[in-house]
Amino acid sequence: MFRRYWLTLRDRLLASESFHRFAAWFLLTRPIARREARALFDLVAGFVYSQILYACVRLNLFGILSAGPLSLERLAQQMQLSEDSAQRLLSAAASLRLVESRGPQLWGLGRLGGVMVSNAAVCALVEHHATLYADLRDPVALLRGETSAVLAQYWPYADEQSASPALLSRERVAQYSQLMSASQPLVAGEILSAYRFDRHQCLLDVGGGQGTFLIAAAKAFPRLRMVLFDLPAVVSLAQDNFLASGLHNRITAEGGSFFEHPLPLGADVATLIRVLYDHDDHRALAILRAVFDALPSAGTLVVAEPMSETPGAETMGDAYFGFYLLAMGKGRARSAGRLVALIQEAGFRSCQFRPTRLPLQTSLIVATKP
Repeated sequence: MFRRYWLTLRDRLLASESFHRFAAWFLLTRPIARREARALFDLVAGFVYSQILYACVRLNLFGILSAGPLSLERLAQQMQLSEDSAQRLLSAAASLRLVESRGPQLWGLGRLGGVMVSNAAVCALVEHHATLYADLRDPVALLRGETSAVLAQYWPYADEQSASPALLSRERVAQYSQLMSASQPLVAGEILSAYRFDRHQCLLDVGGGQGTFLIAAAKAFPRLRMVLFDLPAVVSLAQDNFLASGLHNRITAEGGSFFEHPLPLGADVATLIRVLYDHDDHRALAILRAVFDALPSAGTLVVAEPMSETPGAETMGDAYFGFYLLAMGKGRARSAGRLVALIQEAGFRSCQFRPTRLPLQTSLIVATKP
């Protein structure tokens, strides 16, 4: 009762213009008022900030500056912009810590821009967001289902009303599969650090895409045998990568749809990496049951994906993925508790949450088949 009363009082104060003026004037509340005003404005201006980053990526600004600081004139030439436009972009990027001034008319990498140089995964996501932003131009229409989202066409397997996913062509799956492959390094290292796969004999990666995770796992655990299962067209792309990496003799790839075909047998551990959140509950449960059937008694399931309600990563799970999956037309960001409930409903037991170093990217749940 007291908490409800306090929250009601707080809401009234926050809605009061006179309280705003007092908080901004009073010495003890002034820092809080300024911080909250900044946070609110960042929400208002967030799309502009994202577009500044997008412009930097498209113009390869970070790559250009990776060799060392350059003058405004040189940067304008290399980005094919007028000096006035280059100055406007650089000033904006500097305010976001993407670049920084190194003296009169000289510019270098900022703390966040420097991270982007070697982070091809984030750059790929930034460029991909052009499609997402187009769908979010009218978020109310998107919420009401009054618009046809472009992103939903980008993920051809997501529509359960369409033809069998197993019949999709290599060309049809190439775009989304390449994006997932490019962004996979963001999570592969986190997963391999959080769980030791060398206690197992054979790893089955369900929905493993172009094999980026299995290639990383093969290098980390040289004695582990591996099997990839994904759509036949995606498997074709994965086999090219296994051949190029010299791992084609260690990794078997089988094609099919986990909604239509049984999964390969013989593995004692299976991974679902960023798979379940692409699907609504009934389809996620079907995937989990297919994995359960493929594993032997005492077999292990590892689920890795961004989870809602994760402390310190709430905006990623609930805001970003909540609306990304809305635009995609299928799927849901789930809390660890909800995932555990689905995993247990599929028959698994001994579910354990495994934190990672960067929960913003992924968290893990490890479960055992009785």
